[in-house]
Amino acid sequence: MSDFGTIADRIEIEALRGEFTDAVMMRDYDRLASLFTDDGVWRIPEAKLEFTSREQIRAGVERLQAQWEYFVQTAHPGTIRLDGDTASGRAYIQELGRFRDGASGLNYSLYHDRYRRTPDGWKFTERSYEIRYLDTTPLAGSGSSPDPAGAS
Repeated sequence: MSDFGTIADRIEIEALRGEFTDAVMMRDYDRLASLFTDDGVWRIPEAKLEFTSREQIRAGVERLQAQWEYFVQTAHPGTIRLDGDTASGRAYIQELGRFRDGASGLNYSLYHDRYRRTPDGWKFTERSYEIRYLDTTPLAGSGSSPDPAGAS
């Protein structure tokens, strides 16, 4: 990794993944959708969900987030494999939250990603979510969600 271009690509892709988590946490649906290519796909197979354009991704994340009383996602670095103007990788995710109906969840998951370099920088062409551990024991704590209008 002594090539500065390779280092820059890896940093930009890691920043893209960080932007995704921040946009989810801040309920910034427009920003989240902008992180995908126009034909990008976001999949959550366990929930039988697939969003196949920026418009569907934006509407889908807003619909999903409306179900949560509070939601916390943390992302951890994974792998990045560069191949010219495309790349693939994985990010490791921990989430917890409580739904508005009172159900809770704590999970450890992976995002399987594909990326493409665009004139606006690296974007997701595909994110596919794989749950590795799920605990639905009621959470004892409390939380809050950001005001979507106040997201920055």
